[in-house]
Amino acid sequence: MPKKSSKQSEEKIALADSGVAAVDKALTILRLFSSNNMALSLNDISESTGLYKSTILRMLASLSNAMLVLKRVDGMYVLGPTIASLNAAYQNEQSLETVVTPILESLMKSTHESAAFHVRQGDKRLCLFRVDSKQALRDHIKVGDLLPIDKGAGGKVLRAFEGAPGKAFTQIREDMVLAVSGDRVKEISGISAPVFNAEGLIGVITLTMPTYRFDPKQTAIVKASAKKLSELLGGSFQ
Repeated sequence: MPKKSSKQSEEKIALADSGVAAVDKALTILRLFSSNNMALSLNDISESTGLYKSTILRMLASLSNAMLVLKRVDGMYVLGPTIASLNAAYQNEQSLETVVTPILESLMKSTHESAAFHVRQGDKRLCLFRVDSKQALRDHIKVGDLLPIDKGAGGKVLRAFEGAPGKAFTQIREDMVLAVSGDRVKEISGISAPVFNAEGLIGVITLTMPTYRFDPKQTAIVKASAKKLSELLGGSFQ
């Protein structure tokens, strides 16, 4: 990130007369995160805000306590799972949830398995929407949970359509769907397909089930669901 002058920084974090200084500073840090800046270092934040690092660390501690921000093992900061609940409320107003959820409900009713919509969140994938299977034995992922990006059908499909190299990812892009058994958790299997809007990839639809109920033939309905959702969102599913 380019370094800001002291004057620019002071203007950037100017506080409202009726505001609370600490809250304003914390929100200033949150606003630095974007699709182009999904992970920030302490130096990045300091250079962009002009705040002392000691002050930033206190703000980050409070944001971390609320799970609004998480610190990765490499020292970089990313948005936390609490953002998912806030985003879900916002997306509901913007109608994304009202488009996605009926597709997930239809998929669950057709297969009797749990259906979810995942998006990239930093170096993981976030469960943004989900409809649970009515069956007693199922996986127990919840909205807001973060899952590995390198394991599971959903993670691999996201990486494939983000352009990951390699024969396996090329095959996923050709098939437009992936079914894997026991990859993330031995007892859980999944089938996933990409979802697009007018600007490109936005997430994946994933059907999960206990491995003993895994049926690769369900790839067709998962793929059809992703295609229908993409069309509703103005995307191209090819």
